[in-house]
Amino acid sequence: MNKPKKLVGMIQSNYIPWRGYFDFIDEVDVFVIYDDVQYTRKDWRNRNTINTANGPAWLTVPVAGSLSAPELIQDSLIVYNDNWMRKHIGTVTSSYQKAPFFKPHAQGYFDILLAKHRTISELNVAIIRWAMEILGIKTPIGFSRDFDPQGDKTDRILDILTKMEATAYLVGPSAKNYIEIQKFRDAGIELEFKAYAYPEYPQLHGEFVGQVSVLDLIFNCGPDSRRYLKSTVANERAW
Repeated sequence: MNKPKKLVGMIQSNYIPWRGYFDFIDEVDVFVIYDDVQYTRKDWRNRNTINTANGPAWLTVPVAGSLSAPELIQDSLIVYNDNWMRKHIGTVTSSYQKAPFFKPHAQGYFDILLAKHRTISELNVAIIRWAMEILGIKTPIGFSRDFDPQGDKTDRILDILTKMEATAYLVGPSAKNYIEIQKFRDAGIELEFKAYAYPEYPQLHGEFVGQVSVLDLIFNCGPDSRRYLKSTVANERAW
């Protein structure tokens, strides 16, 4: 008798992720925050873009750390010795205060910033949960560290999936360049590559810009955000 399908997805936490990140979460049965791996600089872990009157602009959270002693994402401390929180709040406010759903939702995001989370992972997860609630996404969230993963690279992921009794695994399209497909075949776990293709939605500031933080979708579309959340292209299976 075949087991019912259990689709699991894992991604490192991102700061105010784009809508594709939340579409990914919405598609899986369990979503795993994969933050017990090395923190990478100049990446999505601590920064993202929003749409402004002058085009996309970066919002970056300063993170401590040493190149000589790399830290895990879950351990990377946020630096609070400058006024970056006020800068983020000011930039977001000036860019979106005229958006239809800015007032109902902006304070929730601002409150998370002002709570002064200890690590970038804690901040990211708080924002992800906040956005999921607004978007009506009820997928359970787990953390890779809770499964005591063994091995490296693909073997490490397969160890987590096996402990979760997953029957299928969802990854982004860029994983085609490095993932060891045969190991998933051997483990009897289906492999799917996420498709990211989305319709335009009503947006401030002229020509549409799609790959920006989910804040843009929430502030512009509010309760209609889910209409623009799902990819218009089907995922690709590895076999």
